[in-house]
This record gives sequence, structure tokens and C-alpha cells, in this order.
Amino acid sequence: MEHVQLLAETATELPPIVVRRSTMRVIDGMHRLRAAELNNEDRVRVRFFDGTQEAAFVEAVKLNTAHGLPLSRADRVSAVTRIIASHPQWSDRRIAEATGLAASSVAAVRSRSTASAEQLKKRVGRDGRARPLDAAEGRVRASQVIAAHPGSTLREIAEQAGISVATAKDVRDRIRTGQDPLPCRQRGTTKRAEQTGNPVGMPTSHGSGSAEFSPFDLRAAWERLLRDPAMRTDSGRAILQLLRSHAVRDEETWHRLAAGVPEHRATTMARAAKMCAEHWLRFAQQLEAVHVD
Repeated sequence: MEHVQLLAETATELPPIVVRRSTMRVIDGMHRLRAAELNNEDRVRVRFFDGTQEAAFVEAVKLNTAHGLPLSRADRVSAVTRIIASHPQWSDRRIAEATGLAASSVAAVRSRSTASAEQLKKRVGRDGRARPLDAAEGRVRASQVIAAHPGSTLREIAEQAGISVATAKDVRDRIRTGQDPLPCRQRGTTKRAEQTGNPVGMPTSHGSGSAEFSPFDLRAAWERLLRDPAMRTDSGRAILQLLRSHAVRDEETWHRLAAGVPEHRATTMARAAKMCAEHWLRFAQQLEAVHVD
């Protein structure tokens, strides 16, 4: 009531309340409506919302997060739980944007949620685009498209595989340089051997010209390099230190690291990560050009 009284005494015109048209239920602006009643006003400005009950709830959370009395953390967590139940395909960042919580907090709530037992294969991000939850599957599909239609453009590969153009380019570049289409951290996350008939890893040639793959364990390779006396130079120690920081194999760890990046730094971090990846690729190409037959 203190907030209502404060609004009633405000000299400036208040923003319109938001009402769901089909039910005439107030989505946002209940305090403003009570203030109008307190001032004996018989009219109030309204902006109508057309949508489902679930969409109306998301809109209410967004609006209440943006202005007015701030929602408590308990209210936000409760909202996250409800939105996960009604929109399980939404990404953690998209739900975080609606509720004002960090994406890592949304991920934690999702991991505890039992609202939806179905394991969705895609999530819809803040831009409205659907992306595969298991990125490895999309990369495998892209490699199949490239093998079947080597002249396909990056956009065609991306559309058929359900991945971004940037990912399609990375897959094509990896294949051209004889690498596994999947980064080390994604290997073993899908049943790609059952899907393609070939496990995905480092290529070995066959008489037919086709390629099979054997798995490459980055962590195990790093440990072998660490025991090699020839690597105990300044350059060797430096490269081993860099490899150690990248020897993360499980997708869950990368997901947790990505979720911990503040939203306002996500774009900068993504650009930095891509630049690091480009440096590593050039380094690998230099090594292969100089030392590999």
C-alpha cells in the first residue's frame, strides 16, 4: 500500500497497464490500477496483450523485472521453474534475460527441475533461432553433407545440418586439414558410430578412398608429451602449459564455463575464443607443413 500511495501522489502521468485481452486480467500495473482507484479515477490507460497464458506469464515477469517493485530472488527462481516447465526448449540465456537471473542460475534450476522428462534436442535462443543441444550431432550431419556434396556452400551445409554458418566453416576446415570434425570435448557425446557407421576421430586412409577415424584423447596425449624429455625446453614447456588449459574433454564443463560468462561480456568472449581457435589452427597447419610427411 505504501507503493500504491506513492503512485497516487505522483504528478506525472503513469505508463499504461498491460492487460491480457482474452481474459482482461492485469499482467503488469496492478499497483498503478490501485493508485487510480485511490484517486477515484474511472479510466486508466491500457496496453492489450494477445497471447497464451504461458506467454502472458513470461511477459509479466519481463515487465516486473524491468521496472516497478523489484522481484525477490525467490520470486525469480519460481518464475524460472515455471518458464522451464512451459518453455523447455528455451535456452538458459533466454530465460535469464526474461527473469533477471544469471544464465548459470537458470542452468542450476533446470538441472534440478523434473517438470519435463523429455530430452529436447534443440533450444531456442534469445534471437529466436533453434540450435542443437548436442552440438556434436550437428557437426556429424555437416560432415555427412560435405562428404555427399563436396561442392555445397557453407550456407547450404549449415541449413541441412541445422548448425550455424560459422560451425559449418569450422567443420569444413577441419575436414580439409585431415582433422576430426568434432573438437576433442565433443567426442563421445553422441552415438555417432551408430548413426554413420564410422566412429569419428583422426583419419586413416583406405584403398577405397574413404576415411575411418580413431579417437584422439587430448588429455592422454598431453600426459605423454609431458613425460617426453625432448619437450623440456622453454618452448616445449610453454606449449604444454597452453595445451593443459585446453584439455577439457566433457561438454558439461564447457557448458558451465560458458554459463559463467556475464551476459554483457559474452560477445567479447566469443570473439576472443574464435581468435584463439584460429591461432591454434594456424599453429597446427605450420606443424603439419614442417614436420608431418
